[in-house]
Amino acid sequence: MAIRAYWKGYLRLSLVTIRVELYPAAAGSSRLSLHQIHEPSGKRVRHQKVAPSIGPVDTDEIVKGYEIDKDKYVLIEPDELDAIKLESRHTIDLVQFVEHCEIDPRYFDKPFYVVPADDEVAEEGFVVIREALRKAKRVALGQMAVRGRDYIVAIMPCGDGLLLETLRYAEEIRKSNRVFNDIPDIKVEGEMLKLAEELVERKSAPFKAEAFKSKYIDALRDLIEEKRKKGVHATGSQKEHAEPAGGNVVDLMEALKKSVARGKKTTSSKRKKRRTRGTSTRRAAG
Repeated sequence: MAIRAYWKGYLRLSLVTIRVELYPAAAGSSRLSLHQIHEPSGKRVRHQKVAPSIGPVDTDEIVKGYEIDKDKYVLIEPDELDAIKLESRHTIDLVQFVEHCEIDPRYFDKPFYVVPADDEVAEEGFVVIREALRKAKRVALGQMAVRGRDYIVAIMPCGDGLLLETLRYAEEIRKSNRVFNDIPDIKVEGEMLKLAEELVERKSAPFKAEAFKSKYIDALRDLIEEKRKKGVHATGSQKEHAEPAGGNVVDLMEALKKSVARGKKTTSSKRKKRRTRGTSTRRAAG
């Protein structure tokens, strides 16, 4: 099934304006949705929009409002909202360029793929902007309005296309000192730090997203399949969940030493296997 465009509009860099389309870069297909079920009847529970002392209400009777006091609201009409929407609801203006590392990771929200509209002018302009960003090693910043709100956006080269990330505004980020202030200031022993650094270095490798799988999703699929085979109302087996290995570390130094020693043992075993395979190969060749 073809992917529907999330947004269609224009990308503008100074006097260069091109038509583009946005497509969601994140797929939620791996997530399993659990619904609320009325157990006695087996029917799915539906949620109705209701007003206190009124009951269920029709959608065309619902308007938006902002609460200014308890049970007191300023009502906003749809045409009033349209009147204050930015021009950026149709156009993304690239107003600034920064290095990727300058953007705090906390600001990143959702990723989208950007592609040119199906015409030669848009395609040529798109490639020019993409290659200019790639050569300069810069990320473009702009603003975009969609579905009732506006976003800061960061745009960068991504393969043959562009990747757009919506960004949170500064006021949407909690200050870290409100959470981190209670972390005690502890002086770390030199040997302990070296052992931790050795573990970090040994486990360092290029990031491959496909190497990480959701254990929860796999377990949930297995549970659903087990219950499906037994029948809708089957309770399934009650498996005891083992406590994760490790628990609280009583002696941090001892735990670090054991971790490093175990890592060395594993590395040594792998080297022996490689040498054995190499010897067998040479013998076969001889």
